[in-house]
Amino acid sequence: MQALATAVMNTVGQASEGVPVAAKELLHLGTRAAVDQTLSRLVRRGSLIRVGRGLYVRPIEGRFGVRPPEPATVVQAIAERHGEKVVPHGAAAANELGLTTQVPMREVYLTSGPTQKLKLGNQIIELRHAPAWQLALPGRKGGALIRAMAWLGPAQADFAVEAARSKLPESELNAVVELRRMLPTWMAQQVSKLAAHA
Repeated sequence: MQALATAVMNTVGQASEGVPVAAKELLHLGTRAAVDQTLSRLVRRGSLIRVGRGLYVRPIEGRFGVRPPEPATVVQAIAERHGEKVVPHGAAAANELGLTTQVPMREVYLTSGPTQKLKLGNQIIELRHAPAWQLALPGRKGGALIRAMAWLGPAQADFAVEAARSKLPESELNAVVELRRMLPTWMAQQVSKLAAHA
């Protein structure tokens, strides 16, 4: 069993920091039962973190001890593995754009994949399935504006559009305007004001 544990740790150690390894990827090392048993032992020992069903990641050793990897890194790695899009939730986007001072209490991401919860140490990370329009323009301020507006809702959409005019470059505003056809009607109406302004 010790030899299997060493082989598992060597394989997991080859993955980049924060990239989870699936139990199924370790079946070349032993039977499913032996691999599962070894993974459970390694988790109890603190050598691995069980992120989700059949998914494991190495903890990171730093100057101040051992900690889980950054949630965003783990989430992005899972999304890339399954060919899914993942973006921060609208509450985080609104905070990023300065449309709210509220800091989200939990790590929540929107995804094109299934809704699921991941666990990193004591932290729960939620992946929520979202429609394509909420996943538009990933990694861009324009996309953050769309997600922030979705979170703020119709009552505060006017405020969000006004704030966006001074906070976002024209190229990002134009990118949002170009996506009007895929947005909900109430949001498309508000976004149209950006076109009139441009």
